[in-house]
Amino acid sequence: MTILPTFGRRGSTTAEFAFTIPVVLTAIFAMTQLGLLFFANAGLQNAVGDAARMATIWPRRSENQLRAELAASRFGLNPTYLTTPTFSYGSANGSDYVEISVSYRSQLSFILFQFPLITLTETRRAYLP
Repeated sequence: MTILPTFGRRGSTTAEFAFTIPVVLTAIFAMTQLGLLFFANAGLQNAVGDAARMATIWPRRSENQLRAELAASRFGLNPTYLTTPTFSYGSANGSDYVEISVSYRSQLSFILFQFPLITLTETRRAYLP
């Protein structure tokens, strides 16, 4: 029976850690950036949804009131990357409607790299009273 010396295995834990930690940190940064992107998307959906809900209330709201509602109900959004909302009016099946559309440009940064801007767009149609 031969007993192998232990000096050949010294530092193996350190070497494994050195190979593993960049992969783990990359995964953590990627999940954080994707989480921020989903958070911004949820804030955009919430703002447009609240403005569409407000458009359906009697008496009919003005575009300035709908813009104020958009600004008040957004979360997770940097106002500098938010586009001006557009309101399109129309009629379908005898009912008047307004389509509210807003875009948001989000920047993903990954340690030393900057990715191109990602544009999130949300549009809702609200039938007017």
